[in-house]
Amino acid sequence: MARILLILASKFIILSILSSSGLIQCSREDDHDFVSILDRKLLGLKEEKLSRFRIYWHDIVSGRNATSIQVVQPPNGSATGFGIISMIDDPLTEGPKLSSKMVGRAQGFYALSSQEEIGLLMSMNFAFTVGKYNGSTITVLGRNTVLSKVREMPVIGGSGLFRFARGYVQARTHTFNLKTGDAIIQYTCYVLHY
Repeated sequence: MARILLILASKFIILSILSSSGLIQCSREDDHDFVSILDRKLLGLKEEKLSRFRIYWHDIVSGRNATSIQVVQPPNGSATGFGIISMIDDPLTEGPKLSSKMVGRAQGFYALSSQEEIGLLMSMNFAFTVGKYNGSTITVLGRNTVLSKVREMPVIGGSGLFRFARGYVQARTHTFNLKTGDAIIQYTCYVLHY
């Protein structure tokens, strides 16, 4: 009996220390068992900052080294291409030339999702491969009306140095080749992250 009391007392002391240090949160009656409130510092989250960067997205649909592959061709002959879906693994560079320094890849898909105009649903990760951002990503998901001068799409998350990211990107067509369908798009990204 004395041994059981000793074990219970030591567990109570350990739980008291962990609870008072903030490592364990005690639940109130209205809390749910599967939810706990965490201290940002325990996750290594520091002050939030706003970063702006400009990159160029190279969508290459022609030639042997295409980086955009159409995976769905709809049965109808829509003038807007409604229903077409393409997978992408597009280079991201510092400058508009493909020979510029590559900083990452845009990986995901876009789908022609409008019957009224040429409008895309974009779902892609900007996966960075250089410098301190190597291995980090930001996720873009939104509507892209490609004939508009400036298109704005939300940043809905990220990984690595962009954990808990939010913000938006602005897309501007730098060049579009009517003959090949290849495009270079300038993306200016505004991202809040820790």
